Amino acid sequence: MNIDNNKPAGFLNIPVLKNIDLVKAINELKISKNAVIMAHYYQKPEIQDIADCVGDSLVLAQQAAKTNADIIVLCGVHFMGETAKILSPDKKVLVPDLNAGCSLADSCPADKFKEFIEQYPDHTVISYVNTTAAVKTLTDVVVTSSNARQIVERFPQDAKIIFAPDENLGNYINSLTGRNMVLWKGACHVHERFSLEKITALKKEYPNALVLAHPECKSPILKIADFVGSTSALLNYSIQSSVKEFIVATESGILHEMQEKNPDKVFIPAPPNDSTCACNECSFMKLNTMEKLYNCLKYEMPEIFIDEEIIHKAVKPIKKMLEYSG
Repeated sequence: MNIDNNKPAGFLNIPVLKNIDLVKAINELKISKNAVIMAHYYQKPEIQDIADCVGDSLVLAQQAAKTNADIIVLCGVHFMGETAKILSPDKKVLVPDLNAGCSLADSCPADKFKEFIEQYPDHTVISYVNTTAAVKTLTDVVVTSSNARQIVERFPQDAKIIFAPDENLGNYINSLTGRNMVLWKGACHVHERFSLEKITALKKEYPNALVLAHPECKSPILKIADFVGSTSALLNYSIQSSVKEFIVATESGILHEMQEKNPDKVFIPAPPNDSTCACNECSFMKLNTMEKLYNCLKYEMPEIFIDEEIIHKAVKPIKKMLEYSG
């Protein structure tokens, strides 16, 4: 039985008995180990259903900062596990599959970003939460898509700001606030792939549907959207709206919660431009499975480890974000 935390697979490749009731077994392990399961909206439906907390990056960070659990199991991607560990360094933080990375975080290597910000020595550095712990050590304040505009607007209109790593989100915030932030050219592979042509075709098929789009999408998608907002904002809009049909331009995992909260409404995933698939999924987010979650809790690995010096530096901009977010 191999339980090597450094194995190349990034998860515990231990067979799970076929007749096991995974929901029951995971809940029993969670209680016995005083663990909390946190899941992002982009996780598989069965993982969202068993989680104690389901939310976007801001909610997961807020919950990680205040949990009384001994173990945090973060069902999301690697940077989310890092954020939880930075905020709760005394907790054991587990991620079911360490290969669950993030194309946006990968698009901003810490060494290259350090060289970039050194070109603008008098600028405040605002970094999206979708970054590595190392990038957060180079940051003055972290933001999520839920609070990016709110935090940017805390600074004077003429403030010199670097915004990283999502260029689409940065451009969107610039357009809303009339600012001219210096932008790092990074992007999320999921939100970059949406097809304007296919969304337009869906609008003809569903003429009464509203288009909901995440601000990480490219500008042409945002321009045709009826509402632009973070994952949680899109969810809340779908709940509050009297409209019955929505075309949703973000990772399709959110449709599970949208349908749960709105059983009488229709949600159509916006399709990508590079596939015949009708939906747009993050392959990293979908690496986590119930079997991996079970093994993760049972063997308490793979675990997130971060150097204490990095934690000391990276926690400051994250705590500033939480303070600014209320």
